[in-house]
Amino acid sequence: MSKKENKITARQLRSSYLTSVISISLVLFIVGLAGLLILNAHKISEHVKENIGFTIFLNDDVKEVDMIRLQKSLDASVFVRSTEYISKEKAAHELEEELGEDFTAFLGYNPLLPSIEVKLTAEYANQDSINKIESKLSKYKQVKEVAYQKSLVELVNQNIKRISLVLMVFCGMLFIISLSLINNTIRLSVYASRFLIKTMELVGATRAFVRSPFILKGLGQALWSVLLAYLLLGGVILLANKNLPELTILYEIDTLAVLFGGLLVLGMVMVWASTWFAVNRYLRMKGTELYY
Repeated sequence: MSKKENKITARQLRSSYLTSVISISLVLFIVGLAGLLILNAHKISEHVKENIGFTIFLNDDVKEVDMIRLQKSLDASVFVRSTEYISKEKAAHELEEELGEDFTAFLGYNPLLPSIEVKLTAEYANQDSINKIESKLSKYKQVKEVAYQKSLVELVNQNIKRISLVLMVFCGMLFIISLSLINNTIRLSVYASRFLIKTMELVGATRAFVRSPFILKGLGQALWSVLLAYLLLGGVILLANKNLPELTILYEIDTLAVLFGGLLVLGMVMVWASTWFAVNRYLRMKGTELYY
């Protein structure tokens, strides 16, 4: 073979290797995004639920000591994540900003009631628990009314269940598709060396000996692909952190460590298995079948 042909062959091999690495890394990147959602699905649902709450409107003549006692009692309750007292004056100021005019001057008095905004823990952010809490709080003499959006509570919980189910189905399908894509990429890579595989077998090389260089090459591809997938995932996480700072729960170190470790193992195992089966396929073929 001439030097020119050697250069062309070497260029083709490098191009094939690079194409395989990029293809596998893109597949692992998509799998990594899905894994990030799965690992954080519970935390995201808790984050959403913990923004559900209700408002306790107090009697207009409630004493400050009674209000403080009620708020401290709420803070000590297992179903409460946080509370905020809103005085009549603060409520009026907030409403004035929304309306853009001083309604108290028009009415001649402040009709708003003092209130306590309550945020629930995720465990109690459901309709049954809120009904029981409402019934309990209504018995307090300081409380005039407990108000919350019942339809919103039901909608949030229903949507979380639906999204969780859809996410599980989507990730299952994505895993199957990813496995198929990586398998096809490796098979195309091994296909170019099918005559070399058969030649090595014919001169007496054992199957394990024939498979070894292809598996080592495949693991090398997998390692580079995983590193490239890490860079892509890191870029997405940094971009999301910059534009959506409220999603900091997605970037916890322990979660990212599990994700990156799992992605490394998954990439290595999938490439190893695909290479093993692809090489074995050509080892089982007869010489004449290699041309088809």
